[in-house]
Amino acid sequence: MEQVLNIIKNETLTYNQQVLQLAGQAESTLNVLNIDEETKNLLDKEIICTMFEGNAPYRPRYIIPNYEILMKKGCKFLDLDAPTDIWEATNSLLILYKHVPSITSYPVYLGNIDTLLEPFVKDEEEAYKAIKLYLKHIDRSLTDSFVHANIGPVDTKAGRLILKAMEELQCAVPNLTVKYDKDLTSKEFAKLCASTALVTAKPSFANHKMDVKDFGTEDYALASCYNGFIIGGGGYTLVRLVLSRLAETAESVEDFLENKLPFAAKKMLEYIDERTKFLVEEAAFFKSNFLVKEGFIKKELFTGMFGMVGLAEAVNHLLKATNQEDRFGHSKVANDLGIKIIEILNDIVTSYKSKYVECFNGNHVLHAQVGIDTDTGISPGCRIPVGEEPELFEHIIQSAPYHKYFFNGIGDIFVFEETYKNNLEAIINVIDGAFESGIRYTSVYSDSCDVVRVTGYLVKKSEVAELESGKAVKNNATVFGMNAKNGAKAFDRRLRK
Repeated sequence: MEQVLNIIKNETLTYNQQVLQLAGQAESTLNVLNIDEETKNLLDKEIICTMFEGNAPYRPRYIIPNYEILMKKGCKFLDLDAPTDIWEATNSLLILYKHVPSITSYPVYLGNIDTLLEPFVKDEEEAYKAIKLYLKHIDRSLTDSFVHANIGPVDTKAGRLILKAMEELQCAVPNLTVKYDKDLTSKEFAKLCASTALVTAKPSFANHKMDVKDFGTEDYALASCYNGFIIGGGGYTLVRLVLSRLAETAESVEDFLENKLPFAAKKMLEYIDERTKFLVEEAAFFKSNFLVKEGFIKKELFTGMFGMVGLAEAVNHLLKATNQEDRFGHSKVANDLGIKIIEILNDIVTSYKSKYVECFNGNHVLHAQVGIDTDTGISPGCRIPVGEEPELFEHIIQSAPYHKYFFNGIGDIFVFEETYKNNLEAIINVIDGAFESGIRYTSVYSDSCDVVRVTGYLVKKSEVAELESGKAVKNNATVFGMNAKNGAKAFDRRLRK
């Protein structure tokens, strides 16, 4: 009751933010999952983290609609015909977005918006006006930085107009990724993406060639922070294993690798299945939602997500590494142990078959989770802790070997000096080299940006300052950004000069 009253009285929350938090409180009163004592113990110690999904899953965490269906057929449930011009196309998308749920209650995927809109770009001046209003509408109504769109890999008129509008609007929503392949993406378009990223912290660059190979199709999407799925599918749930806390329970490196890690991973996989079981068998979503009935999504393309964080801290703890040269990101011994841990996790996750997963060989999928705002001393995924980053090229070479295990999502972030805005070729060269080294996903921005990448999502530094002064702000993610700034030093990444 006290928590509910605190939400109602909280002056830094908008009305919609209050509604979402109150709904979460209602769901937390239920107890419908069958969890054994060993798993409860891991949950109580926050070694297994539920990512605030609630006690009774009633919608998938991440939903990746096939918006091409809307463009070609319209939507019966929403009484929408197939669009015939740029205004109808953007309007239909905006209407459908309001009916696509997720863990945030906002859509986490907006489509490959350049290819969706390209057929309707006839007069570029008119199209730019429509696209700019479309993006402004998203920023003002889908007020959550986990709302995510894709562009690329091919250079399009719509893609260029989207980037132009993004730079002009300077908005934190939507997040944006370009599917980049130097053999498919024109150098001019790549430079335009880099130029926009140095001003607005987006788009991030996804290794399109690598993703097509791992997904087995070009019909994949990057959603939310940087979560990869097949279009038309999604993620039932995301649960994460906090490796740093698990390492603190181990008596030795061997005890961690041979006992603690396999045990906790198995329990977490069973817990993911238990959450999925309720969602699929008990909840109404897959039985009645129009997105399923009209084919925008298909249950057989959904999977569970096995998230992990705190690899760096786990390695450093297990090796008792206090000197920088002995720590994760700097020592071969530490880096080799990090790879060993991920290899073991990968073997466990890929050998576990779930009755609820029909894609990805029946596997839940590994995900290098970006962290949460309450994390202190826990680095996202497999990243090197902020403040300990090596030189840029050493950083890339250290990080690359981890990326092949995480087609569902992993990424690194690099902050460049303002002067790089005049040397876009250098940014593209860095990205090309990183992708050739095995990097799957990378984000860049400059130190002068107001829109900044906290970890996998975006906030405005100016809005963080407003929230810190006690004012309400429209972006739900700003509170996460404020806490990550203070607790995880997310605004203090090494500046690349």
